[in-house]
Amino acid sequence: MRILLVSDLHYALPQLDWVVRRGPEFDLVVVAGDTLSIRSPVPLEAQSVIALEYLSLLQSVTDVAVTSGNHDLTGPDAHDEQSALWLEEARAAGIPTDGDSVTVGDVLVTLCPWWDGPVGRARVEAQLAADSERRLAHWVWVYHWPPIGSPTCWTGRKDYGDSDLAGWIGEHRPDLVLTGHVHESPFKPDGNWVDRVGRTWVFNAGSQIGPVPAHIVLDLGAQKATWSSMLGTEEVGLHEAAAPARSVF
Repeated sequence: MRILLVSDLHYALPQLDWVVRRGPEFDLVVVAGDTLSIRSPVPLEAQSVIALEYLSLLQSVTDVAVTSGNHDLTGPDAHDEQSALWLEEARAAGIPTDGDSVTVGDVLVTLCPWWDGPVGRARVEAQLAADSERRLAHWVWVYHWPPIGSPTCWTGRKDYGDSDLAGWIGEHRPDLVLTGHVHESPFKPDGNWVDRVGRTWVFNAGSQIGPVPAHIVLDLGAQKATWSSMLGTEEVGLHEAAAPARSVF
């Protein structure tokens, strides 16, 4: 099974075009949050309409799963916690998204939302606990923010990670966690696009300008992951005990 991971596209339409073009090459395309951009002059309501069109195009050529990031929040939910309300339209169109769990072949994919309060956090915790009872040959989490203490959340100045995710990884030990949020990590000394936390591989492709997004290809059959960006290409074998040292810096 081949998975394409992108995140933090931030309403960069050329990058969304690229993802749709490349989609047929993969069994699953994962968009791990921040499809929209709160810094764009285009209102979020208009951005979400265009983003949904892209997701529909992608769905027509391959399986796709999308989760929310902090830029995707468009209003309060029933518990007055901020939520990516627009992704309900993606779910209605048959696209797995926040709070869903989907099986693709022998892979269970758990899709976690960007949560904004105690109710959202409790839902994610319950979802992970429930899925731990039905894990398959591969258990993959999609969670926008990398875990604290990992080079995948290094900004170049500080460790900027999610402590809750770090605790949940330690408790449930998934095979892969696909993240984003911290744009700089793969491009900074002491940062990385890949980390191994116990038995769990953590990935963050980072974010870059230009028509091609930084992205990671996960080939579960070949047991390897490949990161591609403006810096070139790096690869890691998923059979390794740890992420290798980087030679790019």
